[in-house]
Amino acid sequence: FLVGHVTKEGAIAGPRVLEHIVDTVLYLEGDAFHSYRLLRSVKNRFGPTNEVGVFEMGSSGLVEVANPSEAFLAERKADAPGSAIAITMEGTRPLLVEVQGLTSPSAFGYPRRTANGVDNNRLLLLVAVLSRRVGIQLSDQDVFVNVVGGLQVSEPAADLALASAIASSARDRALPPDLALVGEVGLSGELRSVAQLPARLSEASKLGFREVVVPAIARGGVPAPAGLKVSPAASLAEALSLVLRGGG
Repeated sequence: FLVGHVTKEGAIAGPRVLEHIVDTVLYLEGDAFHSYRLLRSVKNRFGPTNEVGVFEMGSSGLVEVANPSEAFLAERKADAPGSAIAITMEGTRPLLVEVQGLTSPSAFGYPRRTANGVDNNRLLLLVAVLSRRVGIQLSDQDVFVNVVGGLQVSEPAADLALASAIASSARDRALPPDLALVGEVGLSGELRSVAQLPARLSEASKLGFREVVVPAIARGGVPAPAGLKVSPAASLAEALSLVLRGGG
């Protein structure tokens, strides 16, 4: 057994001797208040480091979650405003996760922006784009976002789902229950392409989703699985007009 110290940033402290003399370094990550854990490899001398294992802590220990996307969506209330489904990637594994947004009139002069599971700076960027490029007034609203299940979502591909969840709450209109979203939002309000789109679409189709909104630039040449409608949108405003039934 080798015992070492890990810094607050998650790196092995010291001259990294421990990391150099072993073949594999694995991190077991998760929220203390949720049962799901991610087993992530940051060094693997004999294989890839972009594979992620998803486990659930039960009474008999950690048990593999065969279908993580289905587990993360099990308690979803599909007809609630402020709920959107993002298609994210954990390594090479696509995951569908529920992101929630809530807007509420601010009781103070400075509205709050609170993010759980996403970077707070990303939330500030999306709020600014929604206000400036889409015309959704949020300057007098507290804005809260949450990723269900205790997951941490860092990739920009979840931008469209986050922005749609916030807009859905602000407009008090629920998104279609069989809709998923993927796309990065730029400062001009445009939607930018994301990596591994075919794998994301395939995962959405397997879970019974019937429509996925994607960036228009990424639509060409990407075959859609049978029974899945792929709706392209060039901008955030255009995407919201699709998902909010013309309310964008």
